[in-house]
Amino acid sequence: MTADRRNALAALAAAGLIWGLTVPLSKVALGWLDPIWLTVGRFGLAAPVLAVVARGSLRAALTWRTAGWGVLFYAAVVGLQNIGVHMTSVSHGALIAGSVPAFVALVALASGRGSAGPAAWVGFGIAGAGVGLVAGGGGTSSPVGDALVLLAAAISALYVVAQPRVLCGRDPAAVTAVQMGAGALAALPVALIAEGFPPTTVAPTTHELLAFLALAGLGSIVPFVLYAYGQKRVAPEVAGAFVNLEPLVGASIGAFVFGDPFGPAQLAGAVAIAAGILMSVEMPVLHRRTAPDLPAL
Repeated sequence: MTADRRNALAALAAAGLIWGLTVPLSKVALGWLDPIWLTVGRFGLAAPVLAVVARGSLRAALTWRTAGWGVLFYAAVVGLQNIGVHMTSVSHGALIAGSVPAFVALVALASGRGSAGPAAWVGFGIAGAGVGLVAGGGGTSSPVGDALVLLAAAISALYVVAQPRVLCGRDPAAVTAVQMGAGALAALPVALIAEGFPPTTVAPTTHELLAFLALAGLGSIVPFVLYAYGQKRVAPEVAGAFVNLEPLVGASIGAFVFGDPFGPAQLAGAVAIAAGILMSVEMPVLHRRTAPDLPAL
């Protein structure tokens, strides 16, 4: 394994682990802000910071295509996920995000970019079954909330598969800044229409404010740049597989910090998701395609 590939996998792993904090942090921050306003605030705060950091490379990243994918992911996907997390439990919201790799593999296959081997597909199936066990495990979750998180995961697969082409020849931090900014701007009118003006008379609690700031900083700037760096260097399915680290961390926090029910069904689902990750990551060693050779989506 080359040093570049090792660095890419390490960046993806770090992003997945940090993302495990985002669902719990979102759940706390949603006590102050409505779901779409949380999307606007989170990425509206993170984008300018990244733009300053990547200012030398920003011009090359300022394209309609880059911004369009940012709207799809940072506005539509994260907005839907926030609505779902607001309705369901932390553990359910985190674990259902484990369906992303299977959706990524399906989208990659449909677009002619697929590189998954038989063992990987078995892994996707096992992880998908784990998601089903978690979603049907009862507790204080909401079926509608679970469905919205699942829909967000399905849409995000389009972004994961297309992103290597967007990143090709560009600075990952600059691309992320443009996409976050576009997503925040696109979500702003939706927030105004659907949720009205954000609360101005009720101050957030200390926990809510700290959760929001951590979500915008540690939960946005760091993992998305790391993930973009990794995406640029590996096949889409590989990047997608590392998203499964998020639900394992998030579900653990949900159970031990938020007191979410975590019985035999959830445990079996978590084990299935973890097993699916291990099986699905094997495929890129033999079947990897580099990003510059991929056709446009």
